[in-house]
Amino acid sequence: MFANVQKKLGFGCMRFPMVDGEVDLQAVTQMVDAFLEKGFTYFDTAHGYLDGKSETALRACLTSRYPRDRYILTNKLSVNFFDKEEDIRPLFQKQLEACGVEYFDFYLMHAQDQRSFAKYQRCRAYETALAMQKEGLFRHFGISFHDRAEVLEQILTEYPQIEVVQLQLNYVDFEDEAVQSRKCLEVCRKHGKPVIVMEPVKGGSLVNLPPEAKAVFDNLDGGSYASYAIRFAAGQEGIFMVLSGMGDMAMVEDNCGYMQNFKPLDDKEQEAVEKVCGIFRSLGTVACTGCRYCMEVCPQMIPIPAIFACLNAKKIFQNWNSGYYFRNVQLSGGGKASDCIECGACENSCPQHLPIRQLLKQAAAEFEK
Repeated sequence: MFANVQKKLGFGCMRFPMVDGEVDLQAVTQMVDAFLEKGFTYFDTAHGYLDGKSETALRACLTSRYPRDRYILTNKLSVNFFDKEEDIRPLFQKQLEACGVEYFDFYLMHAQDQRSFAKYQRCRAYETALAMQKEGLFRHFGISFHDRAEVLEQILTEYPQIEVVQLQLNYVDFEDEAVQSRKCLEVCRKHGKPVIVMEPVKGGSLVNLPPEAKAVFDNLDGGSYASYAIRFAAGQEGIFMVLSGMGDMAMVEDNCGYMQNFKPLDDKEQEAVEKVCGIFRSLGTVACTGCRYCMEVCPQMIPIPAIFACLNAKKIFQNWNSGYYFRNVQLSGGGKASDCIECGACENSCPQHLPIRQLLKQAAAEFEK
């Protein structure tokens, strides 16, 4: 359906390596070069990624160094950067300039859920974007989505012009009633919309596995833990692209290696994935992916994902390290878990629909003794 897309692996640009608060441009340049040399072409960013530094890093490492037909670039209209219809075009032009391009290949309405969709409708964001598409400012129109299947059904029904949908999909969330990955995928199939997968390794949770889950995969044929997660996602019917937020060259080389000549999971590997899902369900961990949307709206500047990572580490590994890292999180700045004023802004922004206020109380009780 989409020209020049040869392979299913996309480079997610939200987790570039950083040095002293700045993108490590030398490392990213090497990663971009290796990715393109292997025949992969798809890059995904957004204006808010790395406080705007993702877009400018792409200009430095990709768009200023390669001809425009060598890569595919996706960007997004994010809810926090406009308040009225008149804000949208200037923001879009700013994104083009930041990325150093004259057009985007894909432009997505970012992180759609029932609440944000109402704002996009009120500001005529879809209509403005579709007008820009007709003007040639981007080629393909889509959404990224974090809500229940019934809301996705509503959006795709109201806007049949949508060409592609970006969904959170991984083997742990596939049947999860809060995330509804499978149900949302079925809605996309019903409407004939190809799917871009985000969070295939669940923010790193499906790489940093508990020991008993590692043992299941270690009994297979030597693939990395990430490979089973990404191949699970890529093997679902209707998947156009799977994004991986790559933070170092080792990730690029590993991902490109098994996705160069992609093969879906075989029966033995699928059985292993199901066993690992059972292990995760038995642990009762917090299903945080580290997207940081909650932190963008927290008036207390609480480092919520880092706190939840400590909670999960405590639950999985049952050792002193989680408390040690919690202390490091608190020393790095921002509010404590107990500083939560229970305003609920974080929960309204959470793609995972987590009960963040209650979980922060648990973290305070666990670590702030």
